[in-house]
Amino acid sequence: MTDPLTDHTARQLLAGYEKGDFTPVEATRAALERIEAVQPLVNAFVRVDAEAALAQAEASAERWRRKEPQGLLDGVPVTVKDLLLQRGGPTLRGSRTVRAEGAWDEDAPSVARMREHGAVFLGKTTTPEFGWKGVTDSPRHGVTGNPYDPSRTAGGSSGGSGAAVALGAGALSLGTDGGGSVRIPASFCGIFGLKPTYGRVPLYPSSPFGTLAHVGPMTRDAADAALLLDVISGPDWRDWSQLAPAGRTQDAFADGVHGLRIAYSPSFGGQVAVRPAIASAVRGAVQALAGRGAYIEEADPDVTDPVEAFHTLWFSGAARLLQALGSPQRQSLDPGLREITAIGAQHSALEYLAAVDTRMDLGRRMGRFHSTYDLLVTPTLPITAFEAGTEVPAGSGHRRWTGWTPFTYPFNLTQQPAATVPCGVDEDGLPIGVQLVGARHADALVLRAAHALYESGVASIPAPRPRM
Repeated sequence: MTDPLTDHTARQLLAGYEKGDFTPVEATRAALERIEAVQPLVNAFVRVDAEAALAQAEASAERWRRKEPQGLLDGVPVTVKDLLLQRGGPTLRGSRTVRAEGAWDEDAPSVARMREHGAVFLGKTTTPEFGWKGVTDSPRHGVTGNPYDPSRTAGGSSGGSGAAVALGAGALSLGTDGGGSVRIPASFCGIFGLKPTYGRVPLYPSSPFGTLAHVGPMTRDAADAALLLDVISGPDWRDWSQLAPAGRTQDAFADGVHGLRIAYSPSFGGQVAVRPAIASAVRGAVQALAGRGAYIEEADPDVTDPVEAFHTLWFSGAARLLQALGSPQRQSLDPGLREITAIGAQHSALEYLAAVDTRMDLGRRMGRFHSTYDLLVTPTLPITAFEAGTEVPAGSGHRRWTGWTPFTYPFNLTQQPAATVPCGVDEDGLPIGVQLVGARHADALVLRAAHALYESGVASIPAPRPRM
């Protein structure tokens, strides 16, 4: 018996369309049926437009019949995090303060590039309110559960996208990452996620969290992410900070990892307590890279936890975002968001600039580190998915989500490319991720090493099987 179309990667779907094995309409119907089955379990979607998706799929099928595909994604079912504009419907951002009325006639740059390449848009995925935290629950749309255990969190803030891809509800998804928001849910949900170098993917409107925020692919594997990155990194005049196009990322895969210099940091020099099952799985991934010819050295970057600087920038961004809200609207906000907004409003310009100084110094130190090492490998997270609907694990002693994400947010400060690859499961069957970090602009190198882990079999973990 063949695998269902919902288990196919984007590349497998495209190959099937080309050979005539199945059509974009069949793939889209299968994805929509999967959404209908899993949505009551995990709450990954805020909106699904089946009629529009099937119309796009019909148009794609006709192009494939004429052997004239429109672009690199023609007919591939995709989803979009509900922080990114997608014309035809509101972008509600998980907040009761956003009005659904309006024209909503503009695509974000990454969405526009996907549309130009023929993607089929299934719907918008859940996010915490304005993407402010590392789990996905919001006053407007409720809690998003983990595909491996819906009582656990999917992570965040791109939790809906992580759950959707893991469960076959669209082969590709667009997430955003301001402190780990692609990598956290990708790790918790057992899929691939990439935070590209800042500016690689144009962003509009600009994030209230400034140059911490990146747009990135969430996919079944690294090869699909490379395909999607090649599409969404196309230029857009609306983002003045965009980088020049980098060429075809996929072309680098053939080089493998032989001869690469890789630093393995199990715990940032003992700064982070990592669960034993996670440490063991990450060590196995490192050994797999060594087995494919990479030079591995256990070495820690010169990183002293920059959480205070990150909080200053993050909380100040939240305060600026919500500055115009009146008291009644503020009372409808997520209480945690309301709390950090009040803190952010108290920061002075000098405190903000001091945080920028810390950020610049961290970037300099990481630049020096990468003059010796091509890549840095760490756990993506020191824990696996915990109870859904809470910002921090019970009994952890953490106050904010940054307490359990020490490996992710430093690389938003430095704007480096960083990816997570599944590398095993814990004693409860919950996914574990390994993080690969490259120097700024080394997106292709990060993807190349991630692809090697897929080729080695490290990333082959059991699929989620929630009761449907």
